[in-house]
Amino acid sequence: MVQLDPGAVVEGRVTRVTDFGAFIQFENGETGLVHISQIAHSFVRNIHDHVREGENVEVKVLGRDERGRLDLSIKELLEEPEEIPRPRAIGRQSPQFEAKLRSFMRDAKERGGGGGGGKKGPAASKRKK
Repeated sequence: MVQLDPGAVVEGRVTRVTDFGAFIQFENGETGLVHISQIAHSFVRNIHDHVREGENVEVKVLGRDERGRLDLSIKELLEEPEEIPRPRAIGRQSPQFEAKLRSFMRDAKERGGGGGGGKKGPAASKRKK
């Protein structure tokens, strides 16, 4: 029988993958969740890049939540990198792009477009039949 006590390292099968994590089932029939934050040390944008349904994975039991559900980690079993890679930041746009964007926004405001969501001008209320 599989021991699912906190700190135990056990193997289970991935039964379902969602945007927020992967469900792992053990030989005793019990299921636990590896939250997306516990998949890898790096930022996980797409969990499907790390686990697939039907594959066997080794997990560490972190404990149980207040409802008795198993809280699991794959990350705890991986060697921590010296420096954790951060998601790549989007740099500033070119000055030409910034100038064009400011011009576009200014022109839109002068035309009464204002960015949507507000009151509609007279042209918007006239509809062809």
